[in-house]
Amino acid sequence: MLKYILRRLKDIIPTIFLVTLIVFFITRIIPGNPASAMLGPQASAEDIKALETQLGLDKPILVQFADYLKNLAKLDLGTSYRYNVPVFSLIAERFPNTIRLSIFALLIALILGVPMGIWAALKKGSIIDLLLSSISLLGVSIPVFWLGIMLALLFSVNLQLLPSNGMGSLDNGFLSYMSYYILPGITLATIPMANFARITRSSILDVMNNNYIKTARAKGVSNFKIVTKHAFKNAAIPLLTVVGMQLSSLLSGAVLTETIYSWPGMGRLIVEAIDKRDFIVIQGVVIFTAIIYVLVNLAVDILYKLVNPKIDIEGEK
Repeated sequence: MLKYILRRLKDIIPTIFLVTLIVFFITRIIPGNPASAMLGPQASAEDIKALETQLGLDKPILVQFADYLKNLAKLDLGTSYRYNVPVFSLIAERFPNTIRLSIFALLIALILGVPMGIWAALKKGSIIDLLLSSISLLGVSIPVFWLGIMLALLFSVNLQLLPSNGMGSLDNGFLSYMSYYILPGITLATIPMANFARITRSSILDVMNNNYIKTARAKGVSNFKIVTKHAFKNAAIPLLTVVGMQLSSLLSGAVLTETIYSWPGMGRLIVEAIDKRDFIVIQGVVIFTAIIYVLVNLAVDILYKLVNPKIDIEGEK
């Protein structure tokens, strides 16, 4: 296990290099000039040129890339053009907000999606199964930006029940604070919830054909107990894969949700950076997200081994 973990950690280096290479050159293709965006439309050509020299943007692009790699090797993500603070400080400020929202959305998705999948498996071929499967398909198909706008329009603008802007503060009470999580949490949880329901249903139905399930049925064990006590444990392994993938997607894909609800997280940070042509922040956020993605996948592989020790994740047997 330790050898496997060390090998996977070594794989981070070439992965991060490729991500850095791609995002560095793609950001340079984006129309616009960081110096012009910082100084505004009234700035003179001389002022823009002077700021480009100050920021090092007048150097050849390969030289800029080499300088960025040297700083990255020192764990320095650079300094934001717009905020004039280290990118790592911005990430440290915004990332906990994205983590909290993502975990909240993941809990909603698990609490609703897994029971839906179990219930659909228990009622295979019935109206309930068809209804739950249709809801899952609808959840995967609904565009996040449309759902977020509709929820905000209904519950915040029309009914005025829930806030739809910002993150709130614990100073106003726990319930008031948590009310800010509900709309963005539901918006972000919709697709994972549908995926969890579909994977749980299909995994349980696959396991139900095994001999030990047939033996339990022959002993008179109820169908509900067979599913919840015997089948779900083995069906949870594919679900773990999807949970890991969805958590990574939530952390990296909260851009639309955070923008709609003005949530001060990583997604909104990168949108602001793109708008202001803040290349350094864009690069830093993408690289940091790639590292998180790799680490989450590694954690899922380790959980495989804990859930089912028979799985040989190292590929030695």
